[in-house]
Amino acid sequence: MTASRLSLDFATLIGAYRSGALRPGAVVDEVLRRIAAAGSDAVWIARTPEAGLRARAAELERRLEADPALLERLPLYGIPFGVKDNIDAPPLATTAACPEFAYTPGAPAAVVQRLADAGAILVGKTNLDQFATGLAGVRSPYGVARNPFDPAYLPGGSSSGSAVAVSAGLVSFALGTDTAGSGRVPAGFTNTVGLKPTRGLIPAHGVVPACRSLDCVSVFALTVPDAWRVLRVAAGPDPRDAFSRAPAGVRRRLPPRFRFGVPGPEHLEFCGDAGAAAAFASGVERLVRLGGEPEPVDCAPLLEAGALLYSGPWVAERLAALQPFMERHAAAVHPLTRQIIEGGARFSAADAFRASYRLEALRRTAERLLHPLDILAVPTAPTIYRVDEVLADPLRLNSNLGRYTQFVNLLDLAALAVPNGFLPNGLPVGLTLIGPAFSDEALARLGWAFQQEAALPLGATGAALPLGATGATLPALPFPEDGGLAAAPGASRTPLVVVGAHMSGLALNPQLRGLGGRFEQATSTAPVYRLYALRGDPPRPGLVRVASGGVSIACEVWSLDAAGLGNLLATVPAPLAIGTVQLADGSAVKGFVFEAAGAAGVPDISALGGWRAYVARG
Repeated sequence: MTASRLSLDFATLIGAYRSGALRPGAVVDEVLRRIAAAGSDAVWIARTPEAGLRARAAELERRLEADPALLERLPLYGIPFGVKDNIDAPPLATTAACPEFAYTPGAPAAVVQRLADAGAILVGKTNLDQFATGLAGVRSPYGVARNPFDPAYLPGGSSSGSAVAVSAGLVSFALGTDTAGSGRVPAGFTNTVGLKPTRGLIPAHGVVPACRSLDCVSVFALTVPDAWRVLRVAAGPDPRDAFSRAPAGVRRRLPPRFRFGVPGPEHLEFCGDAGAAAAFASGVERLVRLGGEPEPVDCAPLLEAGALLYSGPWVAERLAALQPFMERHAAAVHPLTRQIIEGGARFSAADAFRASYRLEALRRTAERLLHPLDILAVPTAPTIYRVDEVLADPLRLNSNLGRYTQFVNLLDLAALAVPNGFLPNGLPVGLTLIGPAFSDEALARLGWAFQQEAALPLGATGAALPLGATGATLPALPFPEDGGLAAAPGASRTPLVVVGAHMSGLALNPQLRGLGGRFEQATSTAPVYRLYALRGDPPRPGLVRVASGGVSIACEVWSLDAAGLGNLLATVPAPLAIGTVQLADGSAVKGFVFEAAGAAGVPDISALGGWRAYVARG
């Protein structure tokens, strides 16, 4: 394998390690060569010394020689990565892009330790908007990280260096942080994946806080499966972070036919960028091809929630994190950053309570708004600006960039930014998938399908969407079936067959999802059933097993935990019941059935093959 042509995506590296065609030492050598060739790109604030990188690679090689099974036990074996320089990774100092703030931590952040334990190789600390305050990537004394598509344009912030390092092929993945969109906007501007997990899913121990109650550690990668693999390693509570939490009510996948919200026309804003508007419309079409049904959403409450982040007392939370340093070293802080953070002093405790009450009301409104939907799809950013434009009008243009991102953490949502093609000027554009807390895996599965769809040959040239700015093409691989996020302790689930209005997209499906129901698969019964149409509001089907003359009936398998199943059972009216349903693959699963004695005089709709076909007839 020629190192100079090496793609740093996980599938390529791990495949080469397994075949023996590559060793971590060769990857380190290539990374160092690329960093040297990039020159003064303002990506790095500090880097692991070359000797340290080679020693780490040699250590991994020795361990693999002694234990050939190591590759199976270390999911990030030999994978190079970067860390945003507001995350502790000793012996490198943490600066948060403020030299006077610098300190050398005594221990790594929890997330950095977990990645190292999984075999990853830390290349260095990446540039950022100072104290993670900004979405443009221009507020750093270390310079503006160079957008690899056009240095005249923004890299996005605040995690600018992390996104550029991945896009330029200097590392396989990088950690960022996300409070207002810092893990998503840079992904959209660099043609990379930006995974903003559920708040608290990755512990923030060892992270310099911006807004501690909202901060999320995020992941930049070349592909969705790569970002998901990092999340699988990094997720899980840490007793040192009071805001960390274990997964609860995890949603693993969306139904084959899913409903997705898009901002209504009155809330779609592209700041005059017709190319960005066309790209988003194309992204919506891709989601439709993947089985989605779009529905316009009134985004007013989401946008109002987002506006609270900088117009409300959450600015005071930034001041609370840095006040001792600001009191002693205010002159050392970037003027705009200082202006924003010091603005937190104007809010009182009464303001904070009033804002928290308003936010709680907006959360309830957003829940009602999004409950009928499976996900929300939005542009990652309305547009992309040139660096000089933002320097001339920094606050207004920076605010524009957060239109579709700022509400997410405040409303406790998960998000995934994925590449969505290119603008007419050759700059990348992104689309973001948003779902409720702990829908991370469902978003990742759809995001991977979307990235694959978006990577199909484009236009008459037949050029395919590359990985970042590397020119490498998307590897062909399935979504990794190595298990999802850990379920809550003791939370076993029971599969349940549904044949009627509880199926995805139908009248009673919101009830099932509201009880924690998780879609598992679409399938059909064994050919030993008849299906009847029971009258009612809404009408319901009756599934009856027969000795002869049976047919196969379309159905779905969902799963519920014990509490959800118990609550559902209490709502099942006679003559419906929960019994055992035989599926086409021979398995027997609990599901909705109908007492045969009640079938007299009830229309037999078996010939239609399923309830969905019956409903479609009107």
